[in-house]
Amino acid sequence: MPTWKLTLEYDGSKYSGWQEQRNARTVAGVLIRAAEDLFGEEVELQGSGRTDAGVHARAQVAHLRVRHGNPPPARLVRELNEALPADVVVLSAEAVPARFHARHDAVSRRYVYQISTRKTAFSKRYVWWIKERLDVAAMARAARLIEGRHDFVRFCAEDPSKPGGSTLVVVDWARVEVDDPLILIRIEASHFLWKMVRRIVGVLVKIGKGEVSDADLERLLRGEGDARLDVASWTAPASGLFLETVAYGASATGR
Repeated sequence: MPTWKLTLEYDGSKYSGWQEQRNARTVAGVLIRAAEDLFGEEVELQGSGRTDAGVHARAQVAHLRVRHGNPPPARLVRELNEALPADVVVLSAEAVPARFHARHDAVSRRYVYQISTRKTAFSKRYVWWIKERLDVAAMARAARLIEGRHDFVRFCAEDPSKPGGSTLVVVDWARVEVDDPLILIRIEASHFLWKMVRRIVGVLVKIGKGEVSDADLERLLRGEGDARLDVASWTAPASGLFLETVAYGASATGR
C-alpha cells in the first residue's frame, strides 16, 4: 500500500487537538478529509502523538496510507496544501515502506514551551505572558532534575483512552534558555503523558517565582506531595506549547 511520512506544522488555536473526534474540529480531521477528497477513498492517517486543544506543532509527523494512487511526494504536498485551511500546512512528504508507523516507530519527541517576559501584540496566541520576574537560573537548574527515569503521576491527568497506564517516563533532557523576550523550556523524551509538559512548565514557573523549591520538585518526581503542591492548578496554558520535532531511526523509513 502506498505510504507517506508527512511532516506538518499547525496553529492549534482553533482546534480541539490533533486526534480526530466525531463532534469537534481537529487537525487530523481536516487532514483526513483533504486526503480522502484527493484520493477518492478512505485513508489511514496516524500521527506521532496527540496534541491537546490549543497546542501547536512545528513538525508533527503522520503516516498517510492509501489503497490506490501513488502521486510523487511534491505533488502530494501541493495538492494537500491547496485543500487544507491556512493554519495547517504540510511541509514535506516522503515515500516510506508500508510498515512505517508514525507513532510506534518514533524514538523521541521534543516539545518547546514559550514564556514571554513582556506583553506582545503579535504572538499572544503562542506564548504565556508572565508579568512577574522569574529566576531563570533556578528554573534551569531545576529542569536538570527532571532528566532521567521518574514517576510523573503528579504531573499528568488520567488519559481516558489509556486508563491505568504506567506513569513512569524517561526524560532524555530538559533545558531552560533565554531568547529575549522569550524564556524557552525544551523537554525531550520517548513519550509524554497527558498534560505532562504543561504541568512541568507550571512547576518550573513556580520555582522561578521562588514559591516552590528543588526539594519539592524531587518529592513530586517520586510521586509524592501534599495539598500545598497542587500541580494540576499550576498547569501552563496550551497557547505556549509546540511539538517541535519527532525523531525516527533510519531503519523505520527504509534508509
